[in-house]
Amino acid sequence: MSLLWLILLAGSTGWALVQALLGHPEIARQTVLALDAALELSVRMSLVMTGVMAFWLGLFRIAEKAGMVDRLALFLEPVLRRLMPDLPEHHEAFGAMSMNLAANFLGLDNAATPFGLKAMQFLEAANPCPGTASRAQIMFLVLNSNALCWLPVSIMAYRIQAGSMQPGLVFLPVLISSTLALLFAVTVTLMIQKIRPDRGLITIGLLLFVPCISFLLWVLSGQAAHQAGISAAVGDLLILSVILFILIHSASRVSSVYEAFIDGARSAIPLAVRIFPYLVAMLSAVGMIRASGLLNDLLHWVKQGVTVFGWPVAWIPALPIMLLKPLSGGAARGWLMDLMHQLGPDAFASRLGAVVQGSTETTMYIMTVYMGSVGIRRGRYALALGFATEAAGMVIAVLVSYVFFS
Repeated sequence: MSLLWLILLAGSTGWALVQALLGHPEIARQTVLALDAALELSVRMSLVMTGVMAFWLGLFRIAEKAGMVDRLALFLEPVLRRLMPDLPEHHEAFGAMSMNLAANFLGLDNAATPFGLKAMQFLEAANPCPGTASRAQIMFLVLNSNALCWLPVSIMAYRIQAGSMQPGLVFLPVLISSTLALLFAVTVTLMIQKIRPDRGLITIGLLLFVPCISFLLWVLSGQAAHQAGISAAVGDLLILSVILFILIHSASRVSSVYEAFIDGARSAIPLAVRIFPYLVAMLSAVGMIRASGLLNDLLHWVKQGVTVFGWPVAWIPALPIMLLKPLSGGAARGWLMDLMHQLGPDAFASRLGAVVQGSTETTMYIMTVYMGSVGIRRGRYALALGFATEAAGMVIAVLVSYVFFS
């Protein structure tokens, strides 16, 4: 991450100086002004995100206290047993893995990581070759690298901050993209590990796959003349339904819903404080590299190469987000925010960037932290599989975005 940030900052500064020496001194001035604008933007963005995250973290704390996460974990355990047949039945790792994935599904990132680290410890205890990633550990890492998120709260927060009138517009594309990417990743992993899925696993896969494909075909058939409007409407209805369901379900199970909400919302403040320095670092680097002209030149060269093959080029401004997301979630987030600031939150590239950000994970972080926590020195094919499946997820996100927003 340090090397990436250094390259972005030094590259933009050096390119601006070269352009100034070649007779374009205004570029140096634009780069300095872009730095000031990025610092101001990082402050405003942090404040807006704090409010949005406080509301959703408050709701999530209510859901936790009502036992909704525990019930979701119980639902996931039978599926995990089928995906990891090497583990004995009722193994203690299933509980931690279920809680980890349930937290990811609900957008509880802070809760997901501790459960994930605990699950890796249990899996390592059952590993016949300590220090070498087992089939179960690799499957668990792939599930985290392609985690399905039902509530992309952070994405909606970014779009609200950027001034979008329809922050829930990307809700349905994110849900469909992440679902298809997860199914692809699980299928490839099962094939590599030579695990034959039973009827239950196939049924679950079809129940996830068929609705996604059916809806995409319906949109492509022209029956949905206003795809963007439908996506926004469905996203808004789902968001409101989730809020209402959490409140009604928790009314009789939580002694004080209001106190639980306040407790959860309070945790948004330290979270915002932790995020703020990363916003400053990445937004300043991204703003400078854009103002210096280096980014535009690089994307122009890519566009020329893509045009040779006759491919569409509207996705190219979102390419940096796709390249950065597997390496650094903070860098990808900074680039997305800058993109929405420059083009507007409802430009095609901004919507695509939001879908990519919401439907993919930071593979390098997950692999490094989770394997490092239990001393795995030989990851076998885990990292390559994680990057390959995430690349497939990027392609799926682009295709789904073209269906909805082209």
